[in-house]
Amino acid sequence: MHYEAVLKVVGILFAMFSISLIPPLAISFYYGDGSFAAFLVSFTVILAAGVVIWFPVRNKPTQLGPREGFLTVAAYWISLAVAGTLPFLLSEDLHIGFTDAFFESMSGLTTTGATVLTGLDNLPKSVLYYRQQLQWLGGMGIIVLAVAIIPMLGIGGMQLYRAEMPGAMRNTKLTPRIKETAKALWYIYLGLTVICALAYWFAGMTPFDAIAHSFSTIAIGGFSTHDASFAFFENDAILYVAIVFMILSGINFALHFRVLSRSSFFRILRAVRARIEDRRSKRDLFRTSTFADQSSFRQYLRDAELRTYLWLLLITTLTVVVVLVLAFDRYESTSVTIKHGLFQAVSIATTSGFTTTDFSSWPLFLPALLLAASIIGGCTGSTAGGVKVFRIILLFKQGRREILQLIHPDAVFPIRMNQAPVHDRVINAVWGFFVLYVVSFVILALVLMATGLDMVTAYSTVTACLNNLGPALGAAAKNYAELSSASKWVLAFTMLLGRLELLTLLILLTPRYWRD
Repeated sequence: MHYEAVLKVVGILFAMFSISLIPPLAISFYYGDGSFAAFLVSFTVILAAGVVIWFPVRNKPTQLGPREGFLTVAAYWISLAVAGTLPFLLSEDLHIGFTDAFFESMSGLTTTGATVLTGLDNLPKSVLYYRQQLQWLGGMGIIVLAVAIIPMLGIGGMQLYRAEMPGAMRNTKLTPRIKETAKALWYIYLGLTVICALAYWFAGMTPFDAIAHSFSTIAIGGFSTHDASFAFFENDAILYVAIVFMILSGINFALHFRVLSRSSFFRILRAVRARIEDRRSKRDLFRTSTFADQSSFRQYLRDAELRTYLWLLLITTLTVVVVLVLAFDRYESTSVTIKHGLFQAVSIATTSGFTTTDFSSWPLFLPALLLAASIIGGCTGSTAGGVKVFRIILLFKQGRREILQLIHPDAVFPIRMNQAPVHDRVINAVWGFFVLYVVSFVILALVLMATGLDMVTAYSTVTACLNNLGPALGAAAKNYAELSSASKWVLAFTMLLGRLELLTLLILLTPRYWRD
């Protein structure tokens, strides 16, 4: 184990994170909200910590193998959550202890959206912005950003990328170089954020709220700048903008990349660049610029995971809306009922966690249905949480194959995704993940009940945190402030376990990992 390489990378990443405190520092200075000193001290301490970690090992080689990659990612996420507590602890407007500050920091970075804070409408704008920015940085992955912009990490960048990225994205390279892959993902992520912010602004949000909510929407985080979340705005246009971008953010970003990279617009850009570099003739440029991009957008329709994802959203939404219309008469009109049902179904199913109403008070099985939908979550390679649609499809197909195998023992039934055969090694990996997920879920729920939580609160909070959802039922229906410190620490661990999709964190708990 090359611990020097791990320390060197963590030190550099710490210094990078300190730079992210400059925007809230500037916002605090602009508004004069009294949090300037808190962010200045936090910036100085985190930057100094990064330098102290990096300086003794600055001349050591940065060779990261698989084991170093897992350790770097886990160590950085935990230490970053600790560092992220500083603005919360130092702010004069927040009176919370280290446990609550760590819980809030971990919830933001893992895009869970579970909060212990109340009175958000009266908090300094710099603190509100900082919470939203934590989710945005955690959405696509801070380490993926590091791989994109730090050439020094090019040697071991693939190990960090595999350890930090969720699901099938671990082994996906969109471009020949991993650094370019990371850049491509972040370009799309940033582009969606900008478009979402503009859409919110045009729909009626203030510029500050538009930027803040675009961060948490694209990250599928769930934090808001208001206690009432999206119910604060009382604007249907804003709700529908949120619905669109929550759905888009739940789609595989690699699929977004493939579609955009094959569109006419990007072909023109590449052709212009090539023309400038004298690698193509004018005739080639004209031919490329007139290429129709109809086939590029058909990539969405051809993707089996995306089709299943949209069908699951549609079925969940229709079920929620129909049951609410027939069995719930607390809203003033049918149109309002449909609006709340549509928004909450999309928000919970994509693990975003925004709210317009208290869905825990809905009748019959609806709260349980929504939490169950969050277990599936979004597509692999998206910012959504959950088991992911890709794995659910493979589990279903494997179950179907086992049934067919009983009927025809000598037959061969290959499993395919998007017309391509799936190797049995992938199927085994999916089953292994699912078993670990179920076992972890049960153990964590039992531990929470041992801390004093009732069964409904324990199981719903584990569901909300393991799937990076946020809203739960029972004692955590409104927020997590009333839970015990022991429960919060267990749930903070659960958030990180869900964000790193179990294996990256659980591998560190095996004795064999630490043997040389």
